[in-house]
Amino acid sequence: MEHPTRVGKYEVEQFLGGGMSHVYRAKDTVLGRRVALKILTEAGAADAEAKARFLMEARMASNISHENIISVYDFGEDRGRPFIVMEFLEGESLRDAIKNNHLGDTQSRIRAALQVARALDYIHSRKIIHRDIKPENIHIDAVAKVTLMDFGIAKSEGVALTRAGFTLGTPYYMAPEQVLGRPLTPQADVYAFGILMFEMMTSAKPVSGDSVEKIFQQILYEPLNMEPLKTSRVPAPLADLISRCTAKQLVQRPPNLGIVCAELERMLDPGRSPARPPQPAARPQTAPVNIPAAGAYIETPEPMPAGLPSFLQHMPGPFRTQGGLMLLACLAVVAGLGFVYLLLWLAGAV
Repeated sequence: MEHPTRVGKYEVEQFLGGGMSHVYRAKDTVLGRRVALKILTEAGAADAEAKARFLMEARMASNISHENIISVYDFGEDRGRPFIVMEFLEGESLRDAIKNNHLGDTQSRIRAALQVARALDYIHSRKIIHRDIKPENIHIDAVAKVTLMDFGIAKSEGVALTRAGFTLGTPYYMAPEQVLGRPLTPQADVYAFGILMFEMMTSAKPVSGDSVEKIFQQILYEPLNMEPLKTSRVPAPLADLISRCTAKQLVQRPPNLGIVCAELERMLDPGRSPARPPQPAARPQTAPVNIPAAGAYIETPEPMPAGLPSFLQHMPGPFRTQGGLMLLACLAVVAGLGFVYLLLWLAGAV
């Protein structure tokens, strides 16, 4: 396998790994900073859909700015092969951190999980579904800062790039609806996040199998075994949250990761209380009034407009209004016409 030595202004230093795309440590020769350079392989560049997906990832990731999501500096194409330039992260993948028991105590693991949840909640607010949450796509550094990395199969609403009959994602973390090839919502990421938390707390996957068929069978029909959470002495509220996130039915999962974040924050700070809606301003004190019995009908006359004759103050309530004055005027006109008619009739009679 021949690796490039230079891509545009980026000088390649070391091959770091990859599959359909290769990742290198490189140096930006203009700015002098170290970067991660991701290049689509020749085979990937020859696949129209793989190339379209790679470019979509580049555009999507370049429009995201969050402290727990990898920063994208640049993207383009070199000799027919698309590339993405990202920040270079020091540390290890979450997979290695779990394997090497580097996550610390339960509180430290909750703090790491909370950072992942915040990153996912943010991309969901941007109408993006990640669809491939797994420890290999999450990075953790020496000061326990967590960074969500790969957006290779992330999908914006209204975009369809999946081949018919082919389900994208890592089997162990796939939600039941993803296994069935149904249209996905952010709830699929909620499920994958629940599986991820299970693994972070126990260092073991809750789903296992020696074939994709067996894994899918377990995801679709078998309840998760929660005993490892008890064995690992995971606090009951956290075990309950994991159970709800990994529910097979969408309606049984938390509706969004913002709610999950709030629960994790309360576990880290038990004194934290949920945000309370703003209270209405206190009304000034007024003289007590008699409140009528429930169901009683109260007729409140309209206030008398300014400028009406003062004699209306002495009229019955219904007449102390603009409408009442008009009614009186009409009655007066009718009475006047009647009086004139009476005079004419009397004059004719004489």
